[in-house]
Amino acid sequence: MAEKFLSLKNVNKNFGGVQALKSVDFEINKGEIHSLVGENGSGKSTLIKIISGVVRADNGAVIEIEGETYKDFSAIDSIRKGIEVIYQDLSLFPNLTVAENIALGEMIATNTKIVDWKRVHQIASEATKKINSSLALNELVANISLADQQLVAICRALTHDVKLVIMDEPTTALTRNEVDDLFVVVKDLQSKGISTMFVSHKLDEVCEIADKISVIRDGVKVGTFSNEELDDDKLTMLMTGMEIDRENYSGDFRSKETLLSVRDLKKTDNFKDISFELHAGEILGITGLLGSGRTELAQALFGLNPADSGDIFLDGKRVRISNVREAISMGIAYVPEDRLIQGLVMDQAVGKNVVITILHHILNGFGLIDRTKLKERIDTSIKSLSIRIPSVDSPVNTLSGGNQQRVVLAKWIATNPKILILDGPTVGVDVAAKAAIHDIVRGLAEKGVGIILISDEISEVFRNSNRIMIMHKGRIINEIDTSETTEEIFRELMGLQCKGKQ
Repeated sequence: MAEKFLSLKNVNKNFGGVQALKSVDFEINKGEIHSLVGENGSGKSTLIKIISGVVRADNGAVIEIEGETYKDFSAIDSIRKGIEVIYQDLSLFPNLTVAENIALGEMIATNTKIVDWKRVHQIASEATKKINSSLALNELVANISLADQQLVAICRALTHDVKLVIMDEPTTALTRNEVDDLFVVVKDLQSKGISTMFVSHKLDEVCEIADKISVIRDGVKVGTFSNEELDDDKLTMLMTGMEIDRENYSGDFRSKETLLSVRDLKKTDNFKDISFELHAGEILGITGLLGSGRTELAQALFGLNPADSGDIFLDGKRVRISNVREAISMGIAYVPEDRLIQGLVMDQAVGKNVVITILHHILNGFGLIDRTKLKERIDTSIKSLSIRIPSVDSPVNTLSGGNQQRVVLAKWIATNPKILILDGPTVGVDVAAKAAIHDIVRGLAEKGVGIILISDEISEVFRNSNRIMIMHKGRIINEIDTSETTEEIFRELMGLQCKGKQ
């Protein structure tokens, strides 16, 4: 029988009248990989904070770790019991080296007054050996990949006598190959008896890595299941309480006009020999590993990263896109992968974000904003995309990830684009919000908008595209028609072509 590490019983948490958790019981065994899933706002984050001692549960909760019972559980208690949380933002110092980031916690814990650089490197070296990593210890964290930054965060946790590692959305910014490498590390931790709590919106990864899966919905634990009991569809039903339509997109574009034609496009150190066409009503998927050039290509088409050479034709006419203003005037819109930094003004109101791209269209004869037109535009956008907000004046940073992404979409849909480029449109959003965004994208395609959908989620790009271009090291290495193959074959093709070309 498995030995229990952590047990929570009757956990409740009320925030100012909002019941975040309701009578939740939760357990993790030693050496177990246990996944926690639920929609945004389901209570996952609150549960993580209670386990890490950052938030205290309401009266009546019982927390037991390795047989020791706590009624008031603090962050210090959590650390002393070997619980480490790796948050989505990793909380690393980009201006410090890999070794310094790894050793910092240990140096603080031991109250070191004078830095012993030999000891710093010893701590970092011992931590990297635990996961068989060859991280460059003297490199600044700002200069390494996100996948390596993830490893730095794990190594930092391993400098203590860690017994449970909580990973909050650890694969959001990782490519498939990098996810595979991370899973090897997680399995290695398991072999050493270290438990992992894996929190993710990516259900295929959850089913792949977890021994057990706990589902939480509206603050209530729906249940805990073994990996073998669940698949994507069952998990989605448990999380949302409803079935999500997973039919492949089958919109017919072949008889429609060509909106965009690209010939031999090149950008030094980014991409080269790029040629393709995009038709009205078509969803063209682009996928590939980190460094494949897919985002740089999208930015070139939007004027953020103009190409050095090659030809771009819009509606059959040769054009040069030198900046964003020109791209927008030609009917091109771009939803970037990083909505927090590039897509939204986070501390501004939802309404202001929605109309920021079309202010020149809602001016009156005196060159001032027409308040009636402004309200109409905002109300129409919010209603058409079903954006859930307390008020149009609510700051965007108060919304869930899914609603933030809808605001980004609304902002660009307001421009009535001919071509919409989406780079990672559902990164960090839950399964129901993801399905809603896919429905919006499909609806735009059905109205004749040409869509370029960039994603490293195989299911997302396969189920929502007519064709898919696979990019690697700046080139298009293959193109498939989704109506002529299966998702399983596409997965194998991605693995063979991208792994075989490292």
